[in-house]
Amino acid sequence: MNRKEAIAEYKNRKTPRGTFSVRFADDGPTWVDATPDLDAAKNRLLSTLRQGAHLNQDLQAEWNARGESRFRYEVLEKLDDDLVPMAWSDLLKDKRKEWLARLSAQPIYP
Repeated sequence: MNRKEAIAEYKNRKTPRGTFSVRFADDGPTWVDATPDLDAAKNRLLSTLRQGAHLNQDLQAEWNARGESRFRYEVLEKLDDDLVPMAWSDLLKDKRKEWLARLSAQPIYP
């Protein structure tokens, strides 16, 4: 594959959108969020936690106490790829609320 084809493939890739949860133990607290890019959200979350700079102090405290080896990131639900941006934006907000209630979870970003 040449450079031009690789760039075109990258631009045309499907970005996974949806909701995800974070927890450190089966019986511990759960945090939930929704995002237009699940991969980027996971990378951003891990990066800020590793740096000790996450805005959610409770989540950062759990990370500090339990460590990365206990960290679990789980995709709860993915949205269809064919949704128009206006539709998935509203749907992500609704899905976030739904999963927060369903899991009795806390929001990652209040």
